Amino acid sequence: MTSVLASVACIVALAAGVRSTWSPCGLSMLATITPLAEKGRGHRYRTTAIWFVVGSVLGGASLGAVMALFAVAVHALGASMTELASVAVVAGIITFAADARIGGFHVPVHHRQVNERWLDQFRPWVYGAGFGWQIGTGLATYIKTCAVYLMIVLVVLTGNPTLAVLVGSLFGLARGLAVFLGRRITTTTALADFHRRFMAADRYALAGVVICEAATTLVITVAASPWAGAATAVVLCASVVLWSLRQYRTPHRETATATIPSSVRSR
Repeated sequence: MTSVLASVACIVALAAGVRSTWSPCGLSMLATITPLAEKGRGHRYRTTAIWFVVGSVLGGASLGAVMALFAVAVHALGASMTELASVAVVAGIITFAADARIGGFHVPVHHRQVNERWLDQFRPWVYGAGFGWQIGTGLATYIKTCAVYLMIVLVVLTGNPTLAVLVGSLFGLARGLAVFLGRRITTTTALADFHRRFMAADRYALAGVVICEAATTLVITVAASPWAGAATAVVLCASVVLWSLRQYRTPHRETATATIPSSVRSR
């Protein structure tokens, strides 16, 4: 069971990292750290972007260090595989229901963005690494998906502190590398076009993370009990189908918009 939890934790970390790019803070970074914006500030985009990725990985590692402490505690408790699987399945169901907004259900999230004044107050390596660290931690800025919580639960349940740091770093890396999506934004027209297309892909990113959460829950259930897994498969598949029908029958609405700092808009 531990190996199953470890495997799905890595997958969920990647899904959570990718989906988080559509958060207001993630979108803001795609408008703030671009060739167009950095040129206007007299800085090199590639250098700032690299510092951003470094900061994101360190932020993810910081989250991993905290998860490692809880993982050690779980290991010390000596819980059975059935108990660990039960907690993981419950967490999977809750996060799936929250992201799919089943019955209007949702869990509390943290609404916060990075301080855009850093752009005018600090050197590029400072705001690049600083913004990256905050975003890489996953919890310091706007939380777009409950998959972040699921990742934390799964990693902690493994009881493996080393894995916790690695998975946290993987999450941070996924969040950090997103900055290179804007590597071709060299004009204001390209900036507007990029964000228009990026927001159009929002619903597909949401679908991806919801399916990932459902699949994760199913895999853990099957690993714990094939019979329970069969019943869970029916329920989850029905839920995903119904959610998909509701999602794609309604007009697409942007759930988040890019917050472009005034320092970028004015250049």
